[in-house]
Amino acid sequence: MSQNLDQKDLQILDLLQRNSNYSVKEIGERIGLSFTPTYERIKYLEKNDFIEKYAAQLNRKKIGIDLVAYCNVTIRNQSKKSLDEFEQEIVKHDEVQEVLSLSGTYDFMLKIATKNIDSYNNFITTILANTPNIYQYHSSIVLNEIKRETTYKLLDNKK
Repeated sequence: MSQNLDQKDLQILDLLQRNSNYSVKEIGERIGLSFTPTYERIKYLEKNDFIEKYAAQLNRKKIGIDLVAYCNVTIRNQSKKSLDEFEQEIVKHDEVQEVLSLSGTYDFMLKIATKNIDSYNNFITTILANTPNIYQYHSSIVLNEIKRETTYKLLDNKK
């Protein structure tokens, strides 16, 4: 594992990515360490950006976000400046959940979450279509989320 993380560090990361509400005491009990070394390890992991932030994973439908779409974008001018300008502009919009720079046919993939198809259409026609230097875009509407995971496999759970 990278950056000299030992098994205890990996166990801490595994627990926190599954439930960031665990207390230091609960984590320590689960991994077999007392409070102070567990606390110091967590602080080390935070300070060195192994843990970027803590967040609640929301049920999007319960908060009125009924539509998720992936939109592939091709930029007309392929200069570094043009690509950077697109990135700087597109991240400003709350509907855009993720921006991925790609190799291959498309330059970017956007994950866009909106209330409904009308709000998505409004985003596409008033924001995306008017963003400078876009050559083309293609949308795919998510019909059903079969698997939605935010955790990374850190431990070999086979014992």
